[in-house]
Amino acid sequence: IFLNAYALKDKGVDTIAVVSVNDAFVMSAWKRDTDQRDEAIFLADGNADFTKAIGMELDASGNGLGIRSKRYSMLVEDGTVKIFNLEPAPGKVEVSGGDTLLSQL
Repeated sequence: IFLNAYALKDKGVDTIAVVSVNDAFVMSAWKRDTDQRDEAIFLADGNADFTKAIGMELDASGNGLGIRSKRYSMLVEDGTVKIFNLEPAPGKVEVSGGDTLLSQL
């Protein structure tokens, strides 16, 4: 998504947020290592509360990973989801990437 950050913002996107079922320390390190231009906010969903609330939890306990999140991208305007792209297969980025979202704007 960071490759498309300027283009997304040029299309009117105010905030790019990255949500993950990780703790704040992991999210801080991820931001430090991947978002040098400070284009996004990284939100920790350590207990998967948000993820569960939107129905995007993925039980990866069989692989020793516990509750994780499905991969998705979405455009939210004034609290309403306008675009939602759910990745059909775990571990892939075919429909949820920033390039897809950008093409939908």
